[in-house]
Amino acid sequence: MTSFKAKRIILKMLSLLSVIRGYNILVLIIAQYLASIFIFSPEKSLQFVLFDLHLHFIILATVCVVASGYIINNFYDVKVDRINRPLKTGLDTFVKQSTRLQLYFFLNFLGFLFGFLVSWRAGLFFAIYIFGIWFYSHKLKKYPLMGLVSATMLTILPFFAIFVYYKNFSKVIFVHAIFLFLVIMVRELIKDLENIKGAIANNYRTFSVVHGEIKTKKLSILLLISSFFPIAILFRLPELSLMRYYFYGALATLFFVAVYLWKSKTTKQYQFLHNILKLLLLIGVLSLIFIDTSLLLEKVIDRLN
Repeated sequence: MTSFKAKRIILKMLSLLSVIRGYNILVLIIAQYLASIFIFSPEKSLQFVLFDLHLHFIILATVCVVASGYIINNFYDVKVDRINRPLKTGLDTFVKQSTRLQLYFFLNFLGFLFGFLVSWRAGLFFAIYIFGIWFYSHKLKKYPLMGLVSATMLTILPFFAIFVYYKNFSKVIFVHAIFLFLVIMVRELIKDLENIKGAIANNYRTFSVVHGEIKTKKLSILLLISSFFPIAILFRLPELSLMRYYFYGALATLFFVAVYLWKSKTTKQYQFLHNILKLLLLIGVLSLIFIDTSLLLEKVIDRLN
């Protein structure tokens, strides 16, 4: 009996991690800390950043709100996921829907509270972010282009909170943000192609359903080509330092994705491309340690003077 209960607890924990996308949450935490240390606050010491209580509150708020966003998105997409991700949906059911919704409201409350502990403005930011995620899941995702753009913006928004907190308005951040926006939008389009069967079965008006696979591929390839321009600008910034080797690899990877995407026809092929872009973004997060913070610091000092 004890063994059975232990298995149930483990399954429920795995189910919960599946619902809140534990892997994505972990990557988000790593990305925010690395961005804080190596991009947003080059003038601060590592010790100062790590002991900055307000930074920890912002990251905790982000984690809570993003996790709750996955829960509410899972709630609205359950019918689609039964077709597109039957194994994941089966695992998700080990936690009751009512329990997941209670956790959704609790996490949103925690997210707002952690933000409010930083400032009332941060609390307001996270309150708007919570509403934005719900509005996207409930309404915006039903509109092809609006759903695509809003999903991309909601993915990048957590970094905007730290960006505003440190008041760092350097060129490398803006250009890097444009690159991320384009790549994440391509990932969303490929995810649409990957999930097209479930979307059609449940009358979802995703971009690929409304405009078809060919137009979705054409837009994706156009965005991939567009992502080369921010990379070219980043190559001209000396503070990029050793991270330029990541972007050399990114250029080759994005070119491969564009060619392979045009030839792809099956769900497995789209899943493969989706995973390649996820891996590319993960490596990009880890590559932040190679940015030359001393040059960033010089530019910050120049702006202050």
